[in-house]
Amino acid sequence: MAKKQTAGRNQLGDFAPKFAELNDDVLFGQVWSREKELSLRDRSLLTVTASITKGSFEQPPYHMQAAKNNGITKEEIAEIITQLAFYVGWPIPEPATLLECDSSSR
Repeated sequence: MAKKQTAGRNQLGDFAPKFAELNDDVLFGQVWSREKELSLRDRSLLTVTASITKGSFEQPPYHMQAAKNNGITKEEIAEIITQLAFYVGWPIPEPATLLECDSSSR
């Protein structure tokens, strides 16, 4: 079951309350809670993949940890990164490898 998310309100609530509401209530409240349609594990797999594909490396440490919490192994994350290298271009997923190596050493 998806955990209630309040990161948007905690971090952005004063500055951008509507954005925080949409983040917490729609994205994490309504979309991530649709586990009958797609499991948390699969949603995490897609989210990590999408973040790496976009070259967006601000959020992946959070999403990689969430993926592990949702049942994706460190080895599977390494395979995701390796697979993506051939489809999105070699240099794009490399920072994700470095992030995962760093988080695994802690």
